[in-house]
Amino acid sequence: MLIPLMLRVGSAFSGLLLLLFVLAHLIGVLPALFAPDTFEAYATALHRSAWLHLLEPLLLVIAILHLGLTISKTLVNRQGENTGTLTSRRGQPLAALASQSKVLSGVITLCFAVVHLQQLRWPRPADGAESAALSAVLQQPLNVVLYVAGSIAIGLHLLHGTEAAHRSLGWLNPANRSVLRQGGRLLAAFISAGFLLSSLGLAMGVAA
Repeated sequence: MLIPLMLRVGSAFSGLLLLLFVLAHLIGVLPALFAPDTFEAYATALHRSAWLHLLEPLLLVIAILHLGLTISKTLVNRQGENTGTLTSRRGQPLAALASQSKVLSGVITLCFAVVHLQQLRWPRPADGAESAALSAVLQQPLNVVLYVAGSIAIGLHLLHGTEAAHRSLGWLNPANRSVLRQGGRLLAAFISAGFLLSSLGLAMGVAA
């Protein structure tokens, strides 16, 4: 019982840390659509920060840890014959879809993250050229499809993950479950819609 508990807690906690990063990344990216100069100033200041070189390896470790713990948790659940098909008992098919597709959405999110980093981080565009590089990437139809799929996958993964993480950490109870569920769903929708609108907006050249 101890090992499954450790896997659940580790997967949940690492997932919440990654959620904070994704939210911060979205807040940093949104100005690319509405205020390109602000976005460029932010990107330049960010990449000149000494702490970023410490944060990036830490994020990589957290992502690998989350992936490994989640896979291990899934294998342990299967060995324990916990293979029942999940369905919505609250009349919420989207929540059921998010739960049933958590592995697929996680794989799509991972693939998108790797391609995104390869396009815009390895190597990083020059100072002042970040917005132009992002727009150039999104002028290619295949990239638009990938970014749209990634935005939707992130939303579905977070829709399931926020509630599952709170449950695994023991934070979900009858008194707060409604607030936590609604808050998690709103956050997942905001993040997914934010990345989706930013991607489509830059692809269509509607940046200010």
